[in-house]
Amino acid sequence: MFLIDDAGNNLRDLEPFLRFPGPLTIAVLPGLPYSAEAARRIRAAGKEVFLHQPMEAVGGQDPGPGALYLGMSPAAVRETLRRNIAELGPVAGMNNHQGSRITGDREMMETVLAFCREYDIYFLDSRTTAETAAPLAAKGLGLKIGERDVFLDNIQEKESMIRSVRQGLARAGEKGGAVMIGHTWSGELAETLTELYPELIGQGYSLTTVSRYISGSGAGISRNEE
Repeated sequence: MFLIDDAGNNLRDLEPFLRFPGPLTIAVLPGLPYSAEAARRIRAAGKEVFLHQPMEAVGGQDPGPGALYLGMSPAAVRETLRRNIAELGPVAGMNNHQGSRITGDREMMETVLAFCREYDIYFLDSRTTAETAAPLAAKGLGLKIGERDVFLDNIQEKESMIRSVRQGLARAGEKGGAVMIGHTWSGELAETLTELYPELIGQGYSLTTVSRYISGSGAGISRNEE
């Protein structure tokens, strides 16, 4: 399963992903010039919209508008999330943008996940830190969440992206499914995934959306067995 992050900065980078022939989830950052229009176009193209929720990072990078910060009250967290979702329109779920300081804090993640449960949306942990508390918070709340298996575009070269896809396929073979995250700003990613798609289908792999993957009604990217 492919999740494409960072939509909202512009529409030019988004367009190639809207033409991807298979299921795709695209996560939109809030508070940017094209956030709302990006979400509208994603839905119009038949793709799934996630909120790419900015969260404070350990390194102190600016996470962008509409971010969550350690020390915010539960009410402030909830209001921020409500405002971001209202801007984008209906979303199927959310995943974190940056966020190593927030996802590493169990109390903050319990607030975020309780919000997701109330609004009936899914959460995927982008796993920007190995110290993530999201799985423990989810377990305590009795919730099922997803998690990233592979980043596709840490290196901005086509061959590296293809190797990352192969790594994701290997993970899918081990665990029955895999979530691979890329970004709209990756110049060759949309073309690479589109080129690989017929090969993946021909090899018996199936793709689905993030929400279906987390809900258990789809296996991310998985291999069909005869």
